[in-house]
Amino acid sequence: MFEDALGAAQDAIGGFLSERLGTLGDDRVAEGMRYASDGGKRLRGFLVLETAGLFGVPRDQALWSAAAVECVHAYSLVHDDLPSMDDDDLRRGRPTVHRKWDEATAVLVGDALQTFAFELLSDPAAGDAEQRVALVASLARASGAQGMVLGQAQDIAAETAGRALTLDEITELQGNKTGRLIEWPAEAGAILGRADPTPLRTYARAIGLAFQIADDILDVTGDSAKAGKALRKDAEAGKATFVSLLGLDGARARAGALVGEACAALAPYGERSQNLQALARYIIAREM
Repeated sequence: MFEDALGAAQDAIGGFLSERLGTLGDDRVAEGMRYASDGGKRLRGFLVLETAGLFGVPRDQALWSAAAVECVHAYSLVHDDLPSMDDDDLRRGRPTVHRKWDEATAVLVGDALQTFAFELLSDPAAGDAEQRVALVASLARASGAQGMVLGQAQDIAAETAGRALTLDEITELQGNKTGRLIEWPAEAGAILGRADPTPLRTYARAIGLAFQIADDILDVTGDSAKAGKALRKDAEAGKATFVSLLGLDGARARAGALVGEACAALAPYGERSQNLQALARYIIAREM
């Protein structure tokens, strides 16, 4: 059931993005936007569709927010892969945008994907005026200087300082860098459903941290071919991770506990939250 729902969401979001991005023309930036946003697990978009579905929001309406968060996520990956950031050559098993074209194109592709996300959220089909303002404001906070960008800056600062972070510091860093863009889709579903976002925020905060712990575990135990990107770079650079701080078994135990916390937060939604519970378990069992 979960696999079918995730597959259907991936197809729906991919088709929606293909249609919308297809209107932008055939110049290099537009081509790069389509390239960078193609593929991936679409977990953030899936979260929008599933949380909005808890409140009976039509999928056609929720797709605008699902596509928007996927655009922001794609932009963050394009910029994260740049030589001035993590300097990666592969993403999703293909050359990164700056390797396929050049650095200037990659910067512009990321910029354009970010702004396109807010264009999607401003469309009347995304919600009424109050909902659209709330969606735009909350995504700006989640992805900007109080959220994802702050986390990236904290990561760079720690690397520049040349010291290993403590567990509390890395938890805060990853809560910003990775977690905020996982929390936002849950909040978006509540905005669209005109509902209290508190239980879904609690759920998303837990799976966001579990997601990063699982990434750290995969960086140690995973297969680069399956991951579609270079692994073990953090260990080679001497960066602190949840695995380096907790050990492999400790990291797995912490991720499992977070999944339990996430599922408990979904109690108000009963049977309707089965796919969200399955997503929490999938996050720590995935191989890529």
